[in-house]
Amino acid sequence: MPVTTPADTQDIHYVGSWFGVELDNGIQGFFSEVTGLGIEVEVIENTLAATDTMTRKRPGTVKYTEMGLKRTLSPDRSFWDWANDIRNGNTDYRTDGAVVLYNMAGDEIGRWTFNNAWISKWSASDLDVGSDDLMQEDVTLQVELLTRES
Repeated sequence: MPVTTPADTQDIHYVGSWFGVELDNGIQGFFSEVTGLGIEVEVIENTLAATDTMTRKRPGTVKYTEMGLKRTLSPDRSFWDWANDIRNGNTDYRTDGAVVLYNMAGDEIGRWTFNNAWISKWSASDLDVGSDDLMQEDVTLQVELLTRES
């Protein structure tokens, strides 16, 4: 007897390994990791003292977490040059971009856009004569707005 399912068999869960990063400043590449897709809302506490002491909580300032990008180190110096431009006082250093999630067929299924991003940290993996691992390039981006589009 064949097995049947009582509902639609379409997957509704996202797989976090099919993604791309788009930066409006022209930096391209394949990334192995993206971290920091999040927002934090500060909590404002107000304690009232009447007949009963009561603490009321309400939302405060919204902060966007820093994003981390990781990719294999290559001759492409675009992240290094971007960080170096900021270090040297270039005032045109912000860019917009997006993290795009794909399904296994390559169709876009999710998108987070970010605005006014700039690189606050660049680093490369440690050098080790006893290792044959590929070197990694790590970048930390500061963002001023993160929006989930889909």
